[in-house]
Amino acid sequence: MTEPETRHLPVPDADTQPYWDAASRGELVFMRCRACDSAYLYPRARCPRCWSTDTDWEHSAGTGTVYSYTVVHQNLAAPFRERVPYVLAVVELDEGPRLMTNLDVAPPAVRVGQRVEVRFREEAAGMRVPVFVPAV
Repeated sequence: MTEPETRHLPVPDADTQPYWDAASRGELVFMRCRACDSAYLYPRARCPRCWSTDTDWEHSAGTGTVYSYTVVHQNLAAPFRERVPYVLAVVELDEGPRLMTNLDVAPPAVRVGQRVEVRFREEAAGMRVPVFVPAV
C-alpha cells in the first residue's frame, strides 16, 4: 500500500523509469520516434503517431510556452491542500511535445503563450518532478 504522503507521486515502470532517472539528475527528457520523427511525452513503448517501437530518448532544453492552464483553488488531498491556489498547466516544449505540469508562479501572473523554463521540485521520497517558472 502506498503511504498517504507519497500517493500523489508517480510509480515508475519500465517505460517511464528513464524519464524519472533523468529528472532526478535535473534533466528533462522526451521520446522521439525514429520512424516518423514524432516527439512525444508521456513515455511509452510505441510511438503514438505511427506505432513504431523504434524510439529513443532526447534531452530537452527545458524551455517552452504555456499552451493551456487552470488555477486550482481547492484540493483536499495532501500535499496539494497546502499549495492552493496553484497553477496546473500544459506546457509545449520548444522541441514539440506537450506535458502537464505545475507552474511555480502566482496565478494572476500566468498567461497562454508565456515563455517558461523547467526547474525541478524535490518531493517526498527523494523524487524530483519538473515544474516550470517564467523564463527570464
